[in-house]
Parts: sequence; structure tokens; C-alpha cells
Amino acid sequence: MKSYLKYIVCLVLVSGSYSCNELAGTRTIRLGHGLDTSHSVHKAMVKMGENLNELSGGKMVLKIYPSQQLGTERQCLELLQIGSLDMTKVSVGTLENFAPKMKVLGLPFLFRDRQHSFDVLDGPIGQSLLNEGEQYWLKGLGYYDAGSRSFYTKDRPINTPEDLKGLKIRVMESVTAVNMVKDLGGSPTPISWGELYTALQQGVVDGAENNPPSFYLSRHYEVCKFYTLDEHTVLPDVLLAGTHFWNRLSEEEQGWLKQAVDNSIGYQRKLWLESEEEALAEVQKAGVEIIRPDKSLFSEEVNEIYDKYKDDTEMYQLIQDIRATK
Repeated sequence: MKSYLKYIVCLVLVSGSYSCNELAGTRTIRLGHGLDTSHSVHKAMVKMGENLNELSGGKMVLKIYPSQQLGTERQCLELLQIGSLDMTKVSVGTLENFAPKMKVLGLPFLFRDRQHSFDVLDGPIGQSLLNEGEQYWLKGLGYYDAGSRSFYTKDRPINTPEDLKGLKIRVMESVTAVNMVKDLGGSPTPISWGELYTALQQGVVDGAENNPPSFYLSRHYEVCKFYTLDEHTVLPDVLLAGTHFWNRLSEEEQGWLKQAVDNSIGYQRKLWLESEEEALAEVQKAGVEIIRPDKSLFSEEVNEIYDKYKDDTEMYQLIQDIRATK
């Protein structure tokens, strides 16, 4: 009940500021996200705001609400859809519930490496997927790097898929993520990011999966002392605008915003590499055992996920096109 009331209050707060900003001659853009202010994505958003202010000559101002101040990723997407929030950042895993084709990016071991993922996301395929959300009032603006996701656990290390059997693993509200953990032998348990630390402490789940900076900044390493770098999925973060907001912008304003977004993406990707190295070093100092398993053992177990798409001509072709991208 408290969470619901907070959501309603936030809706009123963000929606109530719009008319005043327009009357003052300055367009204030409200961007809500769930990450900590020390995260590379938030720092890139701050940089984006500075750049946007400069490009627009002070006519456009970015106001950022971090750390789930305005709700979970799903709630922020819903606020965009009804026009009560202008922009947000969500994981592809969350977005697939609103733009179904996005689920292709959540398939395990889809990309050969980091550069391959950038080539796909920054190219025609990635742009086409960004456009997929427009029929749901969500306009994709670009992809931030979120690295690769791997498993971390409390009581025992994961060296092979066999070690996942019987373990409750937190996943996002993503059908693809649920199927992946099932195929690997674990028990997928969707829990919101903000509730995960307590869930790990209390034994509601035995582990989770995420990238190194998220593992570190969330302080989940205080509870989970085993981190297995199987790097099963490369799930980018997606920066979105609500179409209600986007369509109110002039062509010039859209151009300023898109340029500021593009500049922030390059900046964030550099920060991300640094944050990955720092995160792994810090969790090791805190006593976390870093495990580098044979990834082929994991990739072989999820082939059935791809087999399920053979009868879906459009999706199967998309997978082939991604794999063929050089």
C-alpha cells in the first residue's frame, strides 16, 4: 500500500510542474530512473543535461530523479505512457513487456563480444528495435552500456549449470530471463531491484544475476560472496521518451535532445569500462570469490530457448541477422 501511495504522489508531483515551466519560457524535461547517483548511467545523464542546456541556449533543462524516487522501472514506463513523466531509463529486460521484439536482446549468449553488441545496437537493427515501442507511446532514444550479466550467490559457488539446481535466483520481470534460469536448472524468482538486498539477506532468494557495477553499487556483495562470470546475457539499458512529450517538441528541440543523448552515450560507455574494473577489484577486496567458468557449459544448456523461435519466422530471422552482423 505504501509503495502504491508513493507512486501516486510521485505522479502528481511530476505532472504538476509542466505548465509552470512552459509559462516561464523554459522547457524542463523530467527524467526518472532507478539507479544510484554514483552509477555511470546517472553521471552520463548529468552530462547530457549540461550538454542540452548548452545546445539549447538554456531553453531546455533536464531535471533528474534517480534512485527510484518516482517508482520502479515498470512504473516509470507507465508514467511515460500517460504523459506524467518525460523520460526514463530501463533495462531491455523490463522493456520487453512493453515492446515484445526487444526480448531478442535478452537471449543468452546472443552476442560474440562487446563490440558485436555495439555494432548491432548502433546499427539498423538496434534502431528498428528502438522504434518498436512507439505503438506503446514509448520512443527509444539510444542504448547505454550495461555490460554482461552473471550469477552471484550466497552459500555456494556456481561453477557449472548443475550448481544452479535447487537455487532460487532473482530475475527481472522478463519472460526471457525466467526461461533462461529454468533451462539452466535454477528456480527464477522475479523481485524488484529495490527489494533485492533484503530478499537476499532473509533467504527469500539464494542469489541473483547482474553486471559487476550493479553488484558492487547495490552492496549485494555484502551478502553474496560468490560471483560467477559466465556473462550469459548482454542487456543494454535503453533511454526512452514518452511520445506524448516527444511530439510536443519542435523539430529543433528534438534535434538538440537527440544530440545531447548521443553525446552522453559515448561518454557513458567510457565510464562503464572504468566502473567494471573498479567494481570487480572492490568486491574482491571485500572477500568475494570471482569465478571464471567454462562458458560453453552454460551456452549449451540454453539452446532450447533458440529452438522455440524456429516457428516464429520474423523472430528467427532477426536472430540470424544479429548473429551475421560484423
